[in-house]
Formats: sequence, structure tokens, C-alpha cells
Amino acid sequence: MVKVRAYELRTKTKTDLLRQLDALKTELSTLRVAKVTGGAASKLAKIGVVRKSIARVLTVYNQTTKAKLKEKFAGERFVPIDLREKKTRAIRRRLTSEQLAKKTVKQTKKDNYFPQRKYAVKAA
Repeated sequence: MVKVRAYELRTKTKTDLLRQLDALKTELSTLRVAKVTGGAASKLAKIGVVRKSIARVLTVYNQTTKAKLKEKFAGERFVPIDLREKKTRAIRRRLTSEQLAKKTVKQTKKDNYFPQRKYAVKAA
């Protein structure tokens, strides 16, 4: 098999990707048998290419499934943990902007009774 390209894989459907994955895995097993039986050097070199191709197929497959799941859960109230934004632990625990902007009743009364003074600066 020829080296698999990721951009070509992205156009394929889920079943096509799985079919190609099975084909690559069977090819890898035959190459490994050839390695044990003392096959040609070209076959031995091909093992690495096939392994990388399997990795590419699996990567594209997982990326597409994750993208579809993100579409499905967009706008939902609860989202699975692996689909949530990672950010950092501190940012995730930080108060939201709405929570930060909230004031107590006492503070709102203070602000109303004692508004910020406005000063006029004389132009020189």
C-alpha cells in the first residue's frame, strides 16, 4: 500500500476508514510474518510505513467522531468532560463575569448614596 495522506482520509466516511484500518492491520500482520520468516529488506522497511498509516487513519477517525460529538452537544447545558474546554484548572474555577459584577444590597445602597465625585480640571 502507498503512504496514506490525512487530507485524503478526511473526505472518507466512517465505514471506509474502518475498512481501510482493517486492511492496513492485515497487511501489518503479513509483514510481521515475513519478518519472522526472513523476508526481503523492502518488506521490513514497509512495517514502519504501515504502522504510521494505521496511526493516521485512527487519528482522523477519532478527530471526526469528536468533532461530530462537539456539534451534537453545542448549546447543551451539560457537556461530557472530554468535550469541555480544557483551559487551566484556575481558570475553570474562576468566578464568571456575571458573578464578579454582582453586588450586595448594602454595597448598591452605598454606591447610590455616595456616588463618585466629578471634578472639573481647569485647562491652562
